Amino acid sequence: MKSLIALVSNKCPNCKKGTVFNTSIFNLFKIGKIKDSCSECNFSFEKEPGFFFGAMYVSYALIVAESVATFVVLRVLLHLNWFVSFGGIILLSLLLFGVNFKLSRMIWIYMFYSNRGV
Repeated sequence: MKSLIALVSNKCPNCKKGTVFNTSIFNLFKIGKIKDSCSECNFSFEKEPGFFFGAMYVSYALIVAESVATFVVLRVLLHLNWFVSFGGIILLSLLLFGVNFKLSRMIWIYMFYSNRGV
């Protein structure tokens, strides 16, 4: 449970105290800027060049899950038409862009480095 809370709050996978990102999700021009290492335990976040390319697959899975859930709510439960349902999916995807971007990178780094040094 502690790892899940640390993952969602963008904390270091090693010490669960230091932050991974420099900026918030509202700074769209620097949203992907990750610190080189943790300020608390000096854990290096990017182990090799291109390490976070795999996070694209995690991001894709998040978008698909959100899209299916949105479609079920809008089309099946609320009985809205197709146009409104797909518009809702597009709107939700645009609104959650920053959250998905950071969350996918955090899931990716936690998949490989969680609890390695503690």
